[in-house]
Amino acid sequence: MTPTVGILYPGFSAEDDYPLAEKLLGGPRLPLVHTEMREDAHRVDALLDIGGDDVLADGVRAIDAPLDSVVWACTSGSFVFGWDGATSQVEALAATAGVPASSTSFAFVDACARLGVTRVAVGATYPDDVAERFVAFLGVAGIEVLSLSAKGIITAAEVGTLPEDTVLEFAAAADHPDAQAVLLPDTALHTVGLLDRLDARVGKPVLTANQVSIWQGLRLAGADTPRAGFGALFAA
Repeated sequence: MTPTVGILYPGFSAEDDYPLAEKLLGGPRLPLVHTEMREDAHRVDALLDIGGDDVLADGVRAIDAPLDSVVWACTSGSFVFGWDGATSQVEALAATAGVPASSTSFAFVDACARLGVTRVAVGATYPDDVAERFVAFLGVAGIEVLSLSAKGIITAAEVGTLPEDTVLEFAAAADHPDAQAVLLPDTALHTVGLLDRLDARVGKPVLTANQVSIWQGLRLAGADTPRAGFGALFAA
């Protein structure tokens, strides 16, 4: 039976990573719904708005397919609520969907656990104040951030236009010599076609938002078998 992972994605930026992943994976289905984004801004108040329970409930109801799991594919729209708030967010989503649910923020935590990673470098596209909330979220899970690079980009739409070479260089520049992995926490960043190249460029696992979101959904659906072409995480 083909696993189906529902993807809730805010606005329009790098949503085409998901049909690309579906094609490259050659099996699992990743139906995607664009959830409401009243304002495209990496700003705390706007992020709290896009991650509201009502917004996510409307999104999952709009997926026209039986689901095995569902993922809120937005890092900033989950960690901005803090650990407890993000936990409540996915619990409410699971209750509405009737299947296991998660968010990209928890996917990063679980991906680090899968790889045995406890020390990371973070390359965030967000402004500093938003990026620091991701650092705090990881800290609750016992993941130490050795260095944080924040690009200060306000809109997801702009992040989605960054070319491949810029993404590769950003990941390399964000690295720390003692980090076991580099985390790129924005689902607005196109990375699915770059995963093996990112690992090779940096010389260690690079975990990206769209990558971990897909992995988490497959894991919750009981379908996280090793797969080539999707970086160290999927190969594990």
